[in-house]
Order: sequence, then C-alpha cells, then structure tokens
Amino acid sequence: MTERISDAEHAVMEVLWDESPLTAQDVSERVAPERGWSANTVKTLLGRLLAKNVVAHQEDGRRYLYRPMVARDDYVAGESRRLMDRLFGGKLTPLVAHMAERDELTAEDIAEIEALLQELKS
Repeated sequence: MTERISDAEHAVMEVLWDESPLTAQDVSERVAPERGWSANTVKTLLGRLLAKNVVAHQEDGRRYLYRPMVARDDYVAGESRRLMDRLFGGKLTPLVAHMAERDELTAEDIAEIEALLQELKS
C-alpha cells in the first residue's frame, strides 16, 4: 500500500476487515460507538479510502457495498516496516531494546518473544 491511512480511516478498515462487503450504513453501525460518527462521516471516510484504492465498492441497487482491497496482514506489515524504518533505522533490535528500557515489556511479552526466537532458530 503506497498511501497511508489516517487513524479514522483505519477504524473503518477494521470494520471492513472483520466483515465485508458492507454498506456505508452497516459500517457506521459497527464503528466503535464512542466515536459518535454519523453516517455522513463514515461515507466521507469511505470516499477517501476509495480514492486511495484501499477499498472498492460495487452497486447493489441504490446503495454501494464496500470491501477492503488491502489485507489486514499486508497493512500491518507495511506499517510495521514504516515504523522501524522511520524510528529505528529499519532494525528490529533497537525497537525491542527501546520497549525493554522503558519497562513496557511484560513477563508474558518476553516469554512470547523467547518462544518466537526459539521457533525461528529451529
């Protein structure tokens, strides 16, 4: 994915990744209620996502059905790479070290990282 999506657009994408195709009204009803977005706000965000070629739509009578054009895993991979590139010179180790130095890794996080490393070594 070449164009970045905003946090608000990401909330819409999460809904579409969970279930699609959906109408704008369906998306509006599924977006986190604490956002308090109107259907018009959701339609605006869907329009932006369409312009970025991140979602597609098809006519269904008088309404449109929206679906993601980018898989969640691909999006996460791209955003993870951008974060590492921008803040840590493209390296994972400084990111993990940064988290550890700030006591942001729980014992469970460390155990999961150790298990992942063991799996990668085998």
